[in-house]
Amino acid sequence: MYNMSFSRIIASSTPRNRFIEKEQVDPFSLVADELSIVTKRLRSVVGSEVPKLNSAAGYFFKAGVEGKLICPMVLLLMATALNVSRHELPTDGVQKTLTQKLRTRQQRIAEITEMIHVASLIHDDVLDDADTRRGIGSLSFVMGNKLAVLTADLLLSRAYVALSTLENTKVLYINSYIYTHIHMQYDEERNEFSLEATQRCSMECYMQKTYYKTASLVSNSYKAIALLGDQTEEVAMLAFEYGKNLGLAFQLIDDILNFTGKLASLGKASLTDIQHGIITAPILFAIEEFPQLSTIVDRGFDNPTNIDTGGFVFSNIYKYDR
Repeated sequence: MYNMSFSRIIASSTPRNRFIEKEQVDPFSLVADELSIVTKRLRSVVGSEVPKLNSAAGYFFKAGVEGKLICPMVLLLMATALNVSRHELPTDGVQKTLTQKLRTRQQRIAEITEMIHVASLIHDDVLDDADTRRGIGSLSFVMGNKLAVLTADLLLSRAYVALSTLENTKVLYINSYIYTHIHMQYDEERNEFSLEATQRCSMECYMQKTYYKTASLVSNSYKAIALLGDQTEEVAMLAFEYGKNLGLAFQLIDDILNFTGKLASLGKASLTDIQHGIITAPILFAIEEFPQLSTIVDRGFDNPTNIDTGGFVFSNIYKYDR
């Protein structure tokens, strides 16, 4: 019953004739104006009084390198879907003010989520010794690991200051899970190397790690969007599940592109997962079809030869016309 009602909310957020007239709608175009507002606010709130730290904090928020803003986009679309029932209320001055205030608060969640997302990317690049990100040098490569870590911590602190301005205990509590899960993901990856081969090659292990890495951020932010809109707990949990599955799907695609993509399109190096000995879904699916590949995984990737062999084999399995 809940799935049906929630689907109707999602469907009604965009006029039906749009689905008829166009097979595909650019989701960014539906919230383009708000994304511009979010981007401008992000550039204004991430600054620091320390010149070098200020430059580092704004590194990935500058025009042209702010990324695709997928997290803010999907959050604003969810806000539109969940707020659709409010559009049916009388549009008097008071109601209009309340609606605008709610939307501003939901935009704030989009800003907070993007800050946490960028902070996690910076931490990832430090841990992975990554040279590139979003088509330019990674922050750690350009400015050093120490400043990169300080910058990521600054962004997280800015995010939680922004959270406190919402004055919503439930939303603050929900977002604390995100911070915890990001660090649990780092622990999962470090502990992965001490696991037995059967555990490392477990889809369950991969999905749990992926939830911590990507899906927790989206799902909990979706839930926060719903709660700010005074939705019921049932609808908030449906939003959470929707975000969870969206986050998992996003990471699955990202893991595939790690084998099949190129630097120009990815904005970062490919085959980094296998170089760090991280088992992802493409490897697990490949082993199911070609069990002999498990020998390469079992040997590990400490030896560069194994990395080259594994990377060549797996990337060719997932090769497609690009």
